[in-house]
Amino acid sequence: MKKGNVPTKVDIDLSGVKLLGLLVTDAEDNIDYDHANWCDAKIELVSKRSPEELVVETTVEPYILTPKPSDLPKINGVKVFGIRPGNPFLYTIAATGKRPMTFSAENLPEGLNLDGITGIITGKIDREGEYKVTLVAKNEIGDAKRELRIKSGDKICLTPPMGWNSWNCWACAVDDAKVRAAADAMVSSGLINHGWTYINIDDCWENKPDATEIELQGEPRDKNGMINTNKKFPDMKALSNYVHSKGLKLGIYSGPGPITCAGFTASYQYEYQDAQQYANWGIDYLKYDWCSYGRIAKDKSRGELMKPYRVMR
Repeated sequence: MKKGNVPTKVDIDLSGVKLLGLLVTDAEDNIDYDHANWCDAKIELVSKRSPEELVVETTVEPYILTPKPSDLPKINGVKVFGIRPGNPFLYTIAATGKRPMTFSAENLPEGLNLDGITGIITGKIDREGEYKVTLVAKNEIGDAKRELRIKSGDKICLTPPMGWNSWNCWACAVDDAKVRAAADAMVSSGLINHGWTYINIDDCWENKPDATEIELQGEPRDKNGMINTNKKFPDMKALSNYVHSKGLKLGIYSGPGPITCAGFTASYQYEYQDAQQYANWGIDYLKYDWCSYGRIAKDKSRGELMKPYRVMR
């Protein structure tokens, strides 16, 4: 089915079928319309049996299969961490075990400091190099040690990032309070103790050119070309500080075209200003989408597809 097609009635024999699924794939022939929009979609069951006979109990109680962590200290998370010289350093020792727990580190590089209560390492390393640090987590039952390799240089993403992204949960309903709540939940749920690190804001934090909603209206940029947030994000720097105080990192979203996938202000021809603004706010991660850049790209060659990402890099 494609946009503009008339509805088609589907009548098939489902005798013996216990599970009915609907598979929706994207429109590969047009990247600007790779969404499925439904209006009053329904599947009707026709049967001679009474409604009471058709009722099936489908309630399933939530359950967790993950074994409960031992009370003994155990250090989790990545074993190698990349940082650029002179940039802010933030690393939380992910450890499970009975609380309270204290933390220490042997051979910590000059310029870094460890909070022995929270296990959060902050500071900065000025010189390039590889540093082997022994992390220690201790509680009333015992202690655990593990080596962490810190690599200060031009490669930073040395392990797959783990975290949470706002889109599938909130889409354009995302706001400052919801992002803070996600950070709180990452800590209170214990996921931070297993190496979960990022709290990422997806689309809809910017102003929208044709917005009818008051909270999305405003100048997209200031007189220097620096991007503005919409009214749902009154202070991005304060939000970044809050997430960092939890030992987590903050991510943000944009795209290389004039507008984002949801129609908000994007980075085309303002890449430098946007990168600088993210740095000013203390952003740690950028999700860079495609969407409207399809109107600018000359073709779909590999070089043309890579071009806007090389610019933002």
